[in-house]
Amino acid sequence: MRIAVVGAGGVGGGFGAALAKAGADVSFLARGAHLAAMKSAGLKVLGPRGDTHLVPTRATDNPAEIGPVDIVLFCVKLWDVESAGERIKPLVGPGTAVIPLQNGIDAPERLIPILGERAVMGGVAQISASITAPGTITQVGTFMRMIFGELNGQRSQRAGDFLALCQKAGFDATLSDQILTELWMKFVLLATNASITALARQPIGQLRDDPDIRPVFIAAHQEVIDVARARGVALPADALAKILEFNRHAPPTMKASMALDLERGNRLELPWLGGKVAELGRQLGVATPTHSVMYAMLKPYAMGKMG
Repeated sequence: MRIAVVGAGGVGGGFGAALAKAGADVSFLARGAHLAAMKSAGLKVLGPRGDTHLVPTRATDNPAEIGPVDIVLFCVKLWDVESAGERIKPLVGPGTAVIPLQNGIDAPERLIPILGERAVMGGVAQISASITAPGTITQVGTFMRMIFGELNGQRSQRAGDFLALCQKAGFDATLSDQILTELWMKFVLLATNASITALARQPIGQLRDDPDIRPVFIAAHQEVIDVARARGVALPADALAKILEFNRHAPPTMKASMALDLERGNRLELPWLGGKVAELGRQLGVATPTHSVMYAMLKPYAMGKMG
């Protein structure tokens, strides 16, 4: 199976290396120092699941060099969705599945006008990993899960084939016939955790049991659940309990990628996370006071280091 990974950061690099180790033909689309290191010394993924060193690593900054593939794992930051979508057209043949593994909930609807409805699936990645040096990705904790499925809920041959490969690669994989529900469940979790870990500048373990902070988590999760339901998304009746349970078992040192971006002075995905909750709340007439305040407080940092 030919796979192209677009954006070889924590998510793309982590899953891409595991799939390559399982025997898939994986090419990485990357740039800058990270690309140079991958080409010269291979890609390293380090962490408690065990270390992987992919040598040689097939990596390039030119999609035309790769050509049409079976699966595209689309792992760019949320502000790059449209520009990267245009660039990867050479990867997309008549049967190609593009699986966006972004944070947020709108990557599929933003890609469809560019790549066509047939090409785009829905996907959710759960992994805590980031680039710690050019060519090196470090994972925190052992959880590594991908949920994907056709947006219309049908079970396709291409999704089934990819599921078999993921299982061979040894991470937790689910082919879902309700991928929109899965996308929103991750959004309930992440829109909240990203803003809270960024604002507090602390990992989840320092925050989740604090009697003053726990109610902030609960209120913020509930706001996203209310927005989802107002939008007609079918969430489980016990959505809040499920999310809190996930947080309870998350690695204590885990910080959302947006919190890491804030620490590093990088641009933030804030407008598509907390900002999106506040924006949808206004459109749908759902109150989102917690997210609106967190968004306002983080907004000065949205474009990265000031000055």
